[in-house]
Amino acid sequence: MDTARTLAYARKHAGLTQRELASRTGVAQPTIARIERGAINPSVALFDRLLRACELQLEAMPLLGIGIDRSQIQRLLDLTPEERLRLLTRDAAGLARLLRVAERR
Repeated sequence: MDTARTLAYARKHAGLTQRELASRTGVAQPTIARIERGAINPSVALFDRLLRACELQLEAMPLLGIGIDRSQIQRLLDLTPEERLRLLTRDAAGLARLLRVAERR
């Protein structure tokens, strides 16, 4: 995680200056500036405190793309727009047939 960019984004998103964030958290403004420049890495507790003052929270999330078979995505991206449209039309027809069968049950 890029704590410098994340903190700067959070602070600006909250509409706060570094000085206002310092006032809300009790963290010196020069320390906030050093974190946003990437000169220092805050502890998790400090980073969480700064984010919460910006009305955000630190949260662990799964990495995007983990467990995804990218080869299928790449095959679709390699298709021309016309080929994608034909595939979509075929898939839509198959879905319509499935819906008709489900309605009969």
